[in-house]
Amino acid sequence: MADFAKSRVPRFSIEVYQNEYLPRGGSEVNAIVTVTSVGGGTSGGAPLVGPSASAPGLPGRPAPPAAVVIMVDCSGSMDYPPSKMRSARDATAAAVDTLHDGVAFAVVAGTHAAAEVYPGGGGLAIADRRTRQEAGQSLRRLAAGGGTAIGTWLKLADRLLTSCDAPIRHGILLTDGRNEHESPEELRGALDACAGRFTCDARGVGADWEVKEVTGVASALLGTADIVADPSGLTADFTGMMEVALGKEVADVSLRLWTPAGAEIRFVKQVAPAVEDLTGRRTEAGPRAGDYPTGSWGDESRDYHICVRVPPAGIGQEMLAARASLIRPAAGGGTPEVLSQGLVRAVWTDDMAASTTINPQVAHYTGQAELALAIQQGLAARKAGDVDGATARLGRAVQLAADSRNDDTAKLLSKVVDIVDAAAGTVRLKAKVAEADEMTLETRSTKTVRVNR
Repeated sequence: MADFAKSRVPRFSIEVYQNEYLPRGGSEVNAIVTVTSVGGGTSGGAPLVGPSASAPGLPGRPAPPAAVVIMVDCSGSMDYPPSKMRSARDATAAAVDTLHDGVAFAVVAGTHAAAEVYPGGGGLAIADRRTRQEAGQSLRRLAAGGGTAIGTWLKLADRLLTSCDAPIRHGILLTDGRNEHESPEELRGALDACAGRFTCDARGVGADWEVKEVTGVASALLGTADIVADPSGLTADFTGMMEVALGKEVADVSLRLWTPAGAEIRFVKQVAPAVEDLTGRRTEAGPRAGDYPTGSWGDESRDYHICVRVPPAGIGQEMLAARASLIRPAAGGGTPEVLSQGLVRAVWTDDMAASTTINPQVAHYTGQAELALAIQQGLAARKAGDVDGATARLGRAVQLAADSRNDDTAKLLSKVVDIVDAAAGTVRLKAKVAEADEMTLETRSTKTVRVNR
């Protein structure tokens, strides 16, 4: 394990948890890679020098430390009930008030098109007392009317965020309805175009939106997704999201995996704080190396499950199965900076006790990934009217939640099924389930609990 520190940059470390012992003929190596960053300070709140401006990047002015665009659904459904639109305005105003001096920001109104609410002119404002007050006044003009085309909101946010040189670029997106005014292909095209350019947290308010659309936005843009069933909870949620976003210090960090000749990566998954499959997001990074995006980092810790297929070797032999490195791109396109490294090993043994022992961290997160899948499959079966299939899969989810002491998920499951025996996974489907409860379970199905070290 190695640590590298830069001024105002968190110190990163990598720890590898695995059972490196394989039986004769064994070829699959599993490891949990824990990445931790600490001590980054608060660059998201570093003020700019000089007076405030409505357009960052002016000559002689340093780049803002962070840029945030808030996208607020203003479709017609936001007026049913009217309290929903009022809550969205209040939440956005509270989030703007949370901005530290010097942060660049904008507010976008989203319908079947996207419109700049503040500051306008195709740019971003620099947060200070005056611009926060002006933005709050502009929010009074937000009114419900029109359709929903989330891809247009994201593309406008991308243009605004790339109008300045802020190292941390973040979006917050709120919707209350389905993406009915553009095709799934158009939304996917917008997400592909924005991926890697900024991160985005997505929230669904009420119970009339599509879970897979909201979670799909967050997944593609390496953010978080959640439900705010009661609009009155938006203010607390928005300010919390903004505080987390402003705590980010380093953007565009990648997990680079190098494997020796004959070895290959089977999969890479983030498994804490939520399950996210990164396997298909690999970009080649030289001979036998590939980069997997992890987004922006503040003071935090995340876990990744890496599975490597290696060529079998003889008893007593050992090899480096993979080298995991945290990589940050260098300014100007130079050699990327290595923030930390860890090694995944393989050792062949005829000791059956050693080779058949499952590492506790690997076992825990394998169960958490299965838990997420069981919930999603169970809810899909329930919607399709497959009672037996839904009962079996949600029963397995209850069992896994109990085994891993994932109490939050267990509570959500208890609103969808009657639990007869959690340890055995014996459940009965509830006859009536509130739509918001089902959507909450589906939206939060990928959230995991950390393993006890």
